[in-house]
Amino acid sequence: MSHSQRRFVILADRFVFWLSKHWLAIFNVLAFLYVGLPFLTPLLMVLGLKGPAWAIYAVYGPLCHQLSYRSWFLFGPQLAYSLPQLVERVGADAVPGLSTRAFVGNAALGYKVALCQRDTAIYGAILLGGLVYGLLRRRWQVRPLPWWAYVGFGMMPMLLDGGYQFLSYVLAFFWPAGPIKAHETTPALRVLTGALFGLATIWLAYPYVQETMDDFRKTLEQRFGWQ
Repeated sequence: MSHSQRRFVILADRFVFWLSKHWLAIFNVLAFLYVGLPFLTPLLMVLGLKGPAWAIYAVYGPLCHQLSYRSWFLFGPQLAYSLPQLVERVGADAVPGLSTRAFVGNAALGYKVALCQRDTAIYGAILLGGLVYGLLRRRWQVRPLPWWAYVGFGMMPMLLDGGYQFLSYVLAFFWPAGPIKAHETTPALRVLTGALFGLATIWLAYPYVQETMDDFRKTLEQRFGWQ
């Protein structure tokens, strides 16, 4: 191994060693930025900085449907609006825009956050769960959530809530006269099911990540004597 190759390997090992000690802080900062940045869009719109606001909407567009009637609104009279409420306030001519991510709000209604209600709950719970995990791991060894509990309490509530909503829309579209009508879930259920999924994901994944990082750290400590 050449000197440059050896130097590269040592630098990589030092980075892994540093990461093994600070991974949770990095994950929490990334979660904070991911869930926090969309809340800047309403503020930027109110301040008249539409360019940066639309840039954030565009960045999060591929990651979230951003439907106005499934998103939070800030700087308006309500935090959330149903589609009929939006149609009543904006007008029937705006229905095509209301049914897509195009409508971001106005001065009368407020402006929507760039993440939908369920995604906000998921990533907000991931941030909260990461912070709580950081406190708990100092005193106890947190064991991973069993897979059956993750599926039953983390995934199933969200799948049932969102899945039935999606299925009802599909059936209503192809069978308008059928017994099942389009069902729209509520902001409270989106928050509850999203938060359960986010917290369960942290409880399942972070103890495994911690175990892996501890193994890396101990190996490098023994190999190089690093502290």
